[in-house]
Amino acid sequence: MKEKTEGARKIWNKYKYAALVALIGAGLLLWPGLGNGVSRPEREDQSAQTAGSGWDLQAVQREMEEILGAMDGVGQAKVMLTVDSDGERQLAQDTQLSYSGDTAAPEDYSRKSETVRLDGSGGDEAVVVRTTYPTYRGALVVCQGGGSAEVRLAVTGAVAALTGLPTDRVTVAKWQ
Repeated sequence: MKEKTEGARKIWNKYKYAALVALIGAGLLLWPGLGNGVSRPEREDQSAQTAGSGWDLQAVQREMEEILGAMDGVGQAKVMLTVDSDGERQLAQDTQLSYSGDTAAPEDYSRKSETVRLDGSGGDEAVVVRTTYPTYRGALVVCQGGGSAEVRLAVTGAVAALTGLPTDRVTVAKWQ
């Protein structure tokens, strides 16, 4: 018996720092709000609920107009984007299921779900499990430099890079 405890003590003395580092790392990964900047749900019985994405198409178009207008030769620009879907956010849910009777054949059951929220310095925030960004269908850019092939090519490339659209779905026209 004494040999076993001495062997365990030798192993502990050899690997105690590695075990401590691994334990701290696991604790940090499980701590909400840490680990890759993603808040993790604290309970395993959570499901996800779809909510509005909070994404603003007009704001994206205005920002693209500013960026494109700053490019050499473009001049003033107007941008119109069309979307197939506007994206979504899935929020973490804390779900509780209660039932009466036999577990194999319950007589009555109820389910209660509540959005998981974190109290932060900015106030109460819902925990976002997954964000899906918008899928664009096409883009039209009307700009003062749109008569130049070089400007059209540069604007088409910039819009394709920002939206993920293929270049055949981006049209650049000259401003009247």
